[in-house]
Amino acid sequence: METMRPVIPANFPEFNRAVRDPLINESGQPNFAAIRETAEFQRIRHRLLLFIIPMSALFLSWYMLYVLLAAYAHEFMSRQLFGKVNVGLMLGLSQFVSTIVIMLLYQHFAKKRVDPHVDALYARVSAAQSDRAAELVATARDGGR
Repeated sequence: METMRPVIPANFPEFNRAVRDPLINESGQPNFAAIRETAEFQRIRHRLLLFIIPMSALFLSWYMLYVLLAAYAHEFMSRQLFGKVNVGLMLGLSQFVSTIVIMLLYQHFAKKRVDPHVDALYARVSAAQSDRAAELVATARDGGR
């Protein structure tokens, strides 16, 4: 069975533009709802979640271990390592170190695996905006025809 396609008369340019440029609205601004539904945006979100969820789970587990050790392993946490520095102090300071390491890992991950896709989606939307702006200028020049 052959699918019938609607015939769009030439005197409906707004409809034609909406079909052509779904990522921008009639005024040439980004249509964020349409962008959110694109396959590119969904891939970006998926890539981010592949990093964020495991790293968050790892960090929260590490933090909870520290809290539990501080609450229930007083002897272990108060062991002197050198001078007045004990295990608890070193583990507490390592929380800051682990936060910085996660931040650096995320920065590397985003630069290599997320930013190129964000840039491509941005370029696609920018090109659609430029096309729409040119159409608006041409329409204004032609007197709105």
